Amino acid sequence: MTIDATDRRIIAATQSGLPLVPQPYRAVALELGLTEADLCARLRAMQERGVVRRVAVAPNHYALGMVANGMSVWDVEDAAVADLGAKVGALDYVSHCYERPRALPDWPYNLFAMVHGQSRHEVEEKRARIAALLGVACRGNDILYSTRILKKTGLRLRQKEA
Repeated sequence: MTIDATDRRIIAATQSGLPLVPQPYRAVALELGLTEADLCARLRAMQERGVVRRVAVAPNHYALGMVANGMSVWDVEDAAVADLGAKVGALDYVSHCYERPRALPDWPYNLFAMVHGQSRHEVEEKRARIAALLGVACRGNDILYSTRILKKTGLRLRQKEA
């Protein structure tokens, strides 16, 4: 899974986000001396090869008024976790949802879902809706509330020295 110099330049130009302009891919392509079609084709190819996982919008939920944020954790039957996790992940108030191995005996949870709201009360209401969705396949749950904002970034490629 190697990348060439052009792919590396594309990653470096987009790793901090796309420009906030009407045609962001065209702007990046112009900056790199590529056509927009070539840029998009290379991004798709990198996704297909697994070099790039996704290109997505990552809004700042705090700026949107979602200041109560809790990572809900669920002990879901192993046979049902993939199907139920997909349903939980599709909820509009869950920003990310994933399966993780349990760390028994202290941590029985295998499904994680980040829930956002304007208050803890709102988040708890949403958590109750998730519990209802999971039904009898869920044997227990908890929630871990955010207490401060941490800088979240993906992998950053270091620029090669000339």
